[in-house]
Amino acid sequence: MSDTPPPLPELVRQVRKSREYKRLTDAIPYTRFMGIGVENLAGEMLCRMAYSPRNIGNSLLPALHGGTLGALLESAAVFELLLQTNTERVPKVISLTVDFLRSGKPQDTFAKALITRQGRRVANVRVEAWQDDRTRPIASAHALFLLSEP
Repeated sequence: MSDTPPPLPELVRQVRKSREYKRLTDAIPYTRFMGIGVENLAGEMLCRMAYSPRNIGNSLLPALHGGTLGALLESAAVFELLLQTNTERVPKVISLTVDFLRSGKPQDTFAKALITRQGRRVANVRVEAWQDDRTRPIASAHALFLLSEP
């Protein structure tokens, strides 16, 4: 038996059925490096970025680097689209606007994406990231994705 994951479209179909999200995030080198995973917590799909000292952008506070938060928000949106729509290709970002609301502490960070509008070719997604208290997000994003080529 080979350790090579199946091609992405097949892997996405398998994960949609099995809900073994770790198989998908482990197949993507960037999410493995960033410590970003998809989990089923309390019956909903959430992304978690595990804390790592390399994610610190301001060592005096210390606070998470904005780029790591942006990566978490974008990843959460992509995984939401891959797992909740019929697309089999990784959606391409058309635009991503991030609002940094407060400093991220050196700890695990969670994100939840919501598809606000989906057409045949494009989708709008809203994402929020938080740490201790979901009602006090540390960052949010609005994103527009291309789901398929014309």
